[in-house]
Amino acid sequence: MTDLSAIIKAYDVRGVVPDQWDEDDARRIGAAFAELVATESGATAVVTAHDMRPSSVPLSRAFAEGVLSRGVDVVEAGLGSTDLLYFAAGRLDVPGAMFTASHNPAQYNGIKLCRAGAAPVGQESGLGTVREWAERDSYDRVPARTAEITQRDLLPAYAEHLRSLVDLSRSRPLRVVVDAGNGMGGHTVPVVLAGLPLDVVPLYFELDGTFPNHEANPLDPANLVDLQEAVVRERADIGLAFDGDADRVFVVDERGEPVSPSAITALVAVRELAKGRGTTVIHNLITSRAVPEIVREHGGTPVRTRVGHSFIKAEMARTDAVFGGEHSAHYYFRDFWRADTGMLAAMHVLAALGEQSAPLSELTAAYGRYAASGEINSTVDDAAGRTAAVREAFEAEDATVDELDGLTVDLPDGSWFNLRASNTEPLLRLNVEAPDRARMERLRDRVLEMVRA
Repeated sequence: MTDLSAIIKAYDVRGVVPDQWDEDDARRIGAAFAELVATESGATAVVTAHDMRPSSVPLSRAFAEGVLSRGVDVVEAGLGSTDLLYFAAGRLDVPGAMFTASHNPAQYNGIKLCRAGAAPVGQESGLGTVREWAERDSYDRVPARTAEITQRDLLPAYAEHLRSLVDLSRSRPLRVVVDAGNGMGGHTVPVVLAGLPLDVVPLYFELDGTFPNHEANPLDPANLVDLQEAVVRERADIGLAFDGDADRVFVVDERGEPVSPSAITALVAVRELAKGRGTTVIHNLITSRAVPEIVREHGGTPVRTRVGHSFIKAEMARTDAVFGGEHSAHYYFRDFWRADTGMLAAMHVLAALGEQSAPLSELTAAYGRYAASGEINSTVDDAAGRTAAVREAFEAEDATVDELDGLTVDLPDGSWFNLRASNTEPLLRLNVEAPDRARMERLRDRVLEMVRA
């Protein structure tokens, strides 16, 4: 049996190619996924898409061979963003597989799996079974049909659907710098935003999975520098940075200052609530406390959940939420099969900006109420031991502690922090928020000293 525990994580497949996984593993995973969806729902087809990484095409084709071996057809959407794959799974009502390692460096690749209608597949909702069957790579069922591959260009329909959800045709003219980071935003942005009153200034739209300019990870402030400088230089109204598979978007205002994903979550939540078609908004436990406050102020019901797309999507389905947001700039929409789409979130921000005359910094100021550290990563050998030591120290001070996802500690002065282990790397991730910067920095430094001791 093949051991796939190193690459099949809590909610996706991710690892270094070919050191941790290769085409043989992709073929096994394809067969296992096809067997899962065929036996549980009678699925007869799976749609695939891939990003621009050099390993994505051979891995996706090997996966397709595995799918075909179980009598399940493959619809190849070809080059696409992750949210284009979710669109395909929703529009075609078939399970899907996206080949990407998102923001990870070039040597990585992975698979994001979903059921028909873009429903999530996580460790406890099918991914564990996929791993078990792929490791065994042996099936009793004899496929009843001969499967085939077809190709389908879904980019125009994807763009049309997004434009039907947010009307930008009547926006005031906006100058928009977009940093695609040599990722899939360079493929989708020109089609989605074509013909609108937007003067788009492109940065790194050339598809290149070796990421020659900077990593396609806007969560790292170093990867926003080029965009920030370009926004100021071009006297732009807004800057947008997409990650490698373009399912996340980060926003920079006209001064070149980053707008926190929590502020974007609150802004988009207010717009979705204003439609009057639902009141529930999902936010993960690391988003700013301003988000649930603002949701309540606009007649909504905030629901707090764990970090991760499979958990967010499951909670959105359970509550019929209209929208969900994460601190990592993943934004989920009921109108998009409850899936995350950076492009649709970007269009909401563009629409909000274009509907009024104030600059983006003024527009978003109302949504940022507290001082936040942003996510700080620390490489550690013993994540569980370090977390336990932090918990013990703060419990001794009568802080309130919960473990919904990692360790969340609430202090009496209104400050709080979350410390959680990465699912994909030997890291502890720290997020701190407080009523003012001084208190945030003191708490941040204290926790980091304990983590990194």
